[in-house]
Amino acid sequence: MQVDAYRGAMVEPVLVLRPREVPLGGPRAMTVRRTLPTRGRSFVGAWCFLDHYGPDDVTRTGGMDVPPHPHCALATVSWLFSGEVEHRDSLGTVATVRPGEVNLMTAGRGISHSEVSTGATTVLHGAQLWVVLPQAAADVEPRFEHHVPPTIDPAPGVEAQVFVGSLWGSASPVRVESALLGAEVRLARGATVALPVDEAFEVGVLVDSGSVTVDGTPVAAAELAVVEAGRATGLVLEAGPEGARVLVLGGEPFTEEIVMWWNFIGRDHEEVAAARAAWEAGASGDASGRFGRVDGYVGPVARIPAPALPGVRLKPRSNRSPSRDLAAEPPPMS
Repeated sequence: MQVDAYRGAMVEPVLVLRPREVPLGGPRAMTVRRTLPTRGRSFVGAWCFLDHYGPDDVTRTGGMDVPPHPHCALATVSWLFSGEVEHRDSLGTVATVRPGEVNLMTAGRGISHSEVSTGATTVLHGAQLWVVLPQAAADVEPRFEHHVPPTIDPAPGVEAQVFVGSLWGSASPVRVESALLGAEVRLARGATVALPVDEAFEVGVLVDSGSVTVDGTPVAAAELAVVEAGRATGLVLEAGPEGARVLVLGGEPFTEEIVMWWNFIGRDHEEVAAARAAWEAGASGDASGRFGRVDGYVGPVARIPAPALPGVRLKPRSNRSPSRDLAAEPPPMS
């Protein structure tokens, strides 16, 4: 991860993070653009992981095919702009992720799932987001929720869907374990809108298409603008000449330290090592183990094996320790 992964300085009101390209899971990996985590920033609120992908012609790229893999102490939030993805998990859930519909899977103490773009998909385009669970909720029972947020019109030339938390009088019923906000906002050419977020929230604005200014700071497609708590209330977005589509992500600052390695979150090296051991112990497909079994997946391999742990202790990260070298830790795979 290079220092030039972001531009601007930490003292500036708006920090703009540039993405890096990484492969997403399994033998048929697809490329995604990752803006969180990065050197200098581990979280925006409790949002700890942000992958942005597409638009991809699946006849050329092969689409998404992520075999069963585990998660713990986090929640995944799937949001699509085009295409469809079939989700299967160890709770027995079989669901289709569609544009404008949020699927939120809370891993808690442990869950496994697969993700495969459907045969009806020609262009795959969306975002995969993770939320770190606070320590008090890290071991909750796993669950899966689906919601179709209504479209609202908060300003002339602006449409939005609030898929987590509340904004502009629209609230999502999906359950989260900390104060969070997630919304898609579509702006016509030159349109402006203020974000009446809680003054205690940090806010991130990911530009999917077009360009915007965030309180006067230009932000290009695939970049993530971050505004610290206390500065985000009334934040103004203005679309460029081609209009824009953005994701607005926010929440109260997450102050705990975590170890985030592969698909696991823990509070120390031992917790992550134990999660890895539990996943590998279930290689025979034992549904009674910590991460259970995903039934009905058909793909190139039955499951993704966990990579070997590095030869050093995994170190915790937080937004208070931005200069720590993360190179020893492989990025999460899905």
